[in-house]
Amino acid sequence: MGKFEIKKDKSEQYRFNLKAGNGQVILSSEAYKAKASPPLALVCDE
Repeated sequence: MGKFEIKKDKSEQYRFNLKAGNGQVILSSEAYKAKASPPLALVCDE
């Protein structure tokens, strides 16, 4: 089963990756300044 990971990059912006069940990154987002940005809000579980 795949899962989303949200991380902060070196420029302090948020990005998310979609990882396949085997751990391979199959999708990477662009950078967002806020964790509450609409695309991140959809995948954030906090």
